[in-house]
Amino acid sequence: YVSHSERNKKKIIRDLTNIILARRPKMCSFLEWKDLKIVYKRYASLYFCCGIENNENELLTLEIIHRYVELLDKYFGNVCELDIIFNFEKAYFMLDEFLLAGEVQETSQKTVLKAITSQDILQEESEEPKSFLEELGILPVVE
Repeated sequence: YVSHSERNKKKIIRDLTNIILARRPKMCSFLEWKDLKIVYKRYASLYFCCGIENNENELLTLEIIHRYVELLDKYFGNVCELDIIFNFEKAYFMLDEFLLAGEVQETSQKTVLKAITSQDILQEESEEPKSFLEELGILPVVE
């Protein structure tokens, strides 16, 4: 992991976007950029892109991208740009459950989706209005 300033991040995103969008659909999904290998995959109108070191496996990275898209599809039901735009925290949480420090943490899609569903339930419960006494734990919650 290398941290970059906001200005530098925007420049990297702009450069990679221009390079990837200029490539024809039949071209290889791997390219060399500076000291990294860029692995990308297009799904409908969505592009998923990863920067990996030169000693990393490109095919494994493509498989990770594919598994992540499958998770998004199962959760959102045929994922599209708007799903990610309006639910980016869910997409990041899903990625966080799937990967840890750039390595696959959980291979089971059911386990990842179960964790996300549990998080959704917790979020819904926390959004329900409670009285002051219920929040203090003095008054029992009646269901």
